[in-house]
Amino acid sequence: MLTTAEIVKKVKELEIISKKITTHLFTGEYHSAFKGKGMSFREVREYYHGDDVRFIDWNVSARYAHPFTKVFEEERELTVILLVDVSASALFGTVHSTKRNLITEIGAVLTFSAINNDDKVGVIFFSDKIEKYIPPKKGKQHALYIVRELLTAQPKRTGTNINEALKLFSRSNRHRSIAFIMSDFIDEQYEDALRVMASRHDVIGLKIYDKMDMQLPNVGLMEVEDLETGKTQWLDTSDALVRHSYQQNFMKHSESCKNIFKKSGADLLHLRTDEDYVKILQQFFLRRK
Repeated sequence: MLTTAEIVKKVKELEIISKKITTHLFTGEYHSAFKGKGMSFREVREYYHGDDVRFIDWNVSARYAHPFTKVFEEERELTVILLVDVSASALFGTVHSTKRNLITEIGAVLTFSAINNDDKVGVIFFSDKIEKYIPPKKGKQHALYIVRELLTAQPKRTGTNINEALKLFSRSNRHRSIAFIMSDFIDEQYEDALRVMASRHDVIGLKIYDKMDMQLPNVGLMEVEDLETGKTQWLDTSDALVRHSYQQNFMKHSESCKNIFKKSGADLLHLRTDEDYVKILQQFFLRRK
């Protein structure tokens, strides 16, 4: 458990990191990657040749015996919700950081990106149940509160139930919103909920994984533990077939996640704990423009 002083220090560190990344790398990218809710009426002005005739205001035009047109502007305010997997498997990490640490940092960066863009941001923390829901709000103090919760979340359960988190999101957000699902997606049977959610909202999955999720080192006999169930087993990592089978299982799972998101009309990014997530997110935002 972190002390209060350590929490304050880490929140400050994450705020500085997030502001630096948001200011120098995401300026414009985040803003232009996501569209607002729609168009809102701004004013009426004289009609000019080339204006869309569908927007002529016939009442005003009749009053002044001259054509006038309605002018609209994009409603920029967005609602961003982070769906954060705090199950036990997120505590795994062997190279640069744990999956949980990476999720925390990315969550902080996305939170400050949203706040700097004057958007609302909220969080759903989940394991195999909903651990906590922070309704979306604006403002720096709200962002700092979210970062504190990202740092200190202590789940009561160890398993993963993505389906529950997706259903809560759909119930809680009637207007079109942006959802970032941050998880290793070690779960099944969330396809239907994802499809329903993606039909109404902008959904981006961030599949966080560690190098050792993908490859076993050749170190002889190794005892491995499933952090979510507590089950252990011995693996002979000197056996090339064992290492190959392990890697194939990871690739099969990754491909399955990719297909689930594609069929749902949602995006999925793969982020490894020892890779530059900033570059991957920036490229994604630029593609969306």
